[in-house]
Amino acid sequence: MRKLYFLLPGTTRPFHCGGLWAELKTLRLAQQVCAAQIVTYRQREPDTLFLADLLRQPPEDVIFVASWGFDVAKLARKLRDRNLLYHAHSAGYGFRLPAAVPIMTVSRNTLGYWGQQAPHSLLYYLPNQISEEFRDQGLKRDIDVLVHPRKSSQYLMEQLVPALKSRCRVQVIDGFVEDLAALFSRSHIYLYDSAEYWAMQGVTEGFGLQPLEAMACGCQVFSSINHGLSDYLDPGFNCHKIAGYSTPFDVQRILQVLKTASPPPVSEALFQEYRLENILAKLEVILAELNLFFDYKQQHPGDIDALTRSRLWRLRGQRLWQKLKQKIANSP
Repeated sequence: MRKLYFLLPGTTRPFHCGGLWAELKTLRLAQQVCAAQIVTYRQREPDTLFLADLLRQPPEDVIFVASWGFDVAKLARKLRDRNLLYHAHSAGYGFRLPAAVPIMTVSRNTLGYWGQQAPHSLLYYLPNQISEEFRDQGLKRDIDVLVHPRKSSQYLMEQLVPALKSRCRVQVIDGFVEDLAALFSRSHIYLYDSAEYWAMQGVTEGFGLQPLEAMACGCQVFSSINHGLSDYLDPGFNCHKIAGYSTPFDVQRILQVLKTASPPPVSEALFQEYRLENILAKLEVILAELNLFFDYKQQHPGDIDALTRSRLWRLRGQRLWQKLKQKIANSP
């Protein structure tokens, strides 16, 4: 298999975010299947390849993996003569990609987006992994409600949390948590409301790992159901929809869940799709298909017309003309 070069702007503190951690985890998974390493492109880092240096050298027969949404269009132009894979987390950045660039998405929500935006590209689905420590650890649940302020809505932090604090034990995560799995295993309920955050960002929630990790630890989840969260959240069955009509109604539902002595557990079958064994099996198949595609692309050009705006207008015009001719032919 070809070597993978994972393109990242950098790995130091200015670039720390969920997307970076997810991409580094994917890198480590890929290293169990083939050779793979990091290539930075915004800042040079010790003992790390730098994209500008690579582009000055004779081309290698490798696969570059781009994932940083705001940079993908620029990277695609730079690498138009190389093998490029887009590892898509969030959607809605507004760019399009040629059919020569396969797309591997982390959620079915993003897969559907690119199925419409790039109908002639190869598309794959590789969900994010839930690490093995995210299981019910059997700890005493001494936290009634757990909240993480990052990505949380103004409603959650300024209305719902204050209303709950006088009624139950609420813990707001402050800063970095070394053992999040243990914290989830100590909590009855986890609140997550990211719809407002992603609406302000103008792009989608790519996956939403924390609600799934909380569920795997036996925590009841009240969450928004935006974008990638809709892949696995099923309100009324494995979670509850947060921000439901009014603050008092949310408080009533949360307190009712707390009163339930033993809430129904979420079946472990839900999480198997996101565990290591399944992720690795899927990744092996995807990488094998990608290598076959890039072998083919080296020898053969593509011949399917892109679904551009101008082509859509032509297709609409042709359809209207066909309808008009049919109407004239059928008229007395």
